[in-house]
Amino acid sequence: MRTGPRARAVLTTLAVLATAAPTTLTAATPSQAAACNGYVGLTFDDGPSGNTTGLLNALRQNGLRATMFNQGQYAAANPSLVRAQVSAGMWIGNHSYTHPHLTRLNQAQIDSEIARTQQAIANAGGGTPKLFRPPYGETNATVKSVAARHGLTEIIWHVDSQDWNGASTDAIVQAAGRLTNGQVILMHDWSANTLAAIPRIAQGLAARGLCAGMISPQTGRAVAPG
Repeated sequence: MRTGPRARAVLTTLAVLATAAPTTLTAATPSQAAACNGYVGLTFDDGPSGNTTGLLNALRQNGLRATMFNQGQYAAANPSLVRAQVSAGMWIGNHSYTHPHLTRLNQAQIDSEIARTQQAIANAGGGTPKLFRPPYGETNATVKSVAARHGLTEIIWHVDSQDWNGASTDAIVQAAGRLTNGQVILMHDWSANTLAAIPRIAQGLAARGLCAGMISPQTGRAVAPG
């Protein structure tokens, strides 16, 4: 069959589209490409901060969702970043208002730290948190009871990335590599080394059939996003 220039151009375009289509359909982020044989909880403390936007971009680009344990004072000062966390598909948790050693405070002071953070996050558009992480992982019966009165489940961690202690990007990636189904890892919003580790964390999880999940308020363990 003979074809003119216009017809040949149309055929060429169709051929290019046919060739490109499989690539478009099969492209996937590491966590989407692998079957989820289990879920882990990625958590980032101390935000939102000037690093939050870059962190959210890295998480989204690598198909990861995480729980952001925000400080109330920073949520109040940066409501747009709290909304950005929600828009990026993250879950928001309570990490106290000023990050004190709660076990050194009285019950009223503990209540103030938790209550003000609940309000600040809600006012910023982050919803009402159901998860609470005490600063430094320090807790006692009073801290637990006050958190429970606010409808919060206390979440510590199973794996500490040590990013707060100057851990290298390699060390943070290795820490994430120790996660098993249901476990939670501690990381921080402000750490440049953690930000750099995100793509490799995603690749490592995908290679093991693990996906980033939400933390269940019932069990405190990572589960499939609801």
